[in-house]
Amino acid sequence: MDLATVWFCVIALLWLGYLFLEGFDFGVGMLLPVLGRDETERRVLVNTIGPVWDGNEVWLLVAGGATFAAFPGWYASLFSAVYLPLVLFLVGLIGRGVAFEYRGKVDSDRWRSRWDKVIVAGSWIAPLSVGLLLTSSVLGLPIDANGDRVGSPFASIRWDTVLGALAVAGYALVHGAVFIALKTEGDIRLRARRLALRIAPVALLPLVVLLLVVQLHSGSVWTWAASIVVALAALGAMARLYLGREGQAFALMAVAVVGVVVALFGALYPNVLPSTLDPANSLTVADTASSPYTLTVMTWVAAFGTPAVLVYQAWTYWVFRKRIGTRHIPPVHVPTS
Repeated sequence: MDLATVWFCVIALLWLGYLFLEGFDFGVGMLLPVLGRDETERRVLVNTIGPVWDGNEVWLLVAGGATFAAFPGWYASLFSAVYLPLVLFLVGLIGRGVAFEYRGKVDSDRWRSRWDKVIVAGSWIAPLSVGLLLTSSVLGLPIDANGDRVGSPFASIRWDTVLGALAVAGYALVHGAVFIALKTEGDIRLRARRLALRIAPVALLPLVVLLLVVQLHSGSVWTWAASIVVALAALGAMARLYLGREGQAFALMAVAVVGVVVALFGALYPNVLPSTLDPANSLTVADTASSPYTLTVMTWVAAFGTPAVLVYQAWTYWVFRKRIGTRHIPPVHVPTS
């Protein structure tokens, strides 16, 4: 396997890490006003992701950086073609991050309520935007022979890319509910479990339809197999959740997202950005890859850096592995002047 293909797989792996880790992160933000009936319960929900949400975003930064370094042609054509969704995505992430830090700085219900709204909005905007961006790369964009977008800035917004946006947001919503059931205790845990079981058939339907569309468009035998694994894992997750096995349900949600990434990136390869105008204009792994020297240097850096990042992040999740509930939330403390 040549280094360009290796780095295509590495980028798919980075997207896998991001969709899995930031998926439940977004889901918690989406469900903040639904499962948080009062300020104490909302603080419980925020604290389930408090130690890890910013670390989860590292996977996106590395995925973007790796794409820029390993496939500059892919990076340039994709991000310039979907500039508006990308800006929305970044605005959602920035607003959400600021809100997490600011919501507890003033002891005022109105203050906290406003920042909670920002958290909810950012938690919806970000997965919708990233779903649109990811689906645009897999299903293609109207690009010419130079790799430039043809048409308006809204050329990436089609029924199939909107389906992708709904698929990622729906997955994040269910994933977040499962995570809350895993990380909390008492009434919040029970409500999160019931909610996940109730919304899963509707929230995960766009994902199922998206996988079907992608496989009919450019699937193969093994990407079809991956899509079947997604359906079975999702069903298994809900079955285990019904029995109160939140840890097993969460693990099966991980299996589902692995299947999603394999199905999407497997159907995309050897392209990195298909052209909907003319297949001859499609950007491929070989066409957009950096020089062998650059890819070799990147491989050595990743070989030493990746294990350190994985160990650190695994340690973080291990330290904060226990369930939390309202009894663990101290009184509000606001710095005085």
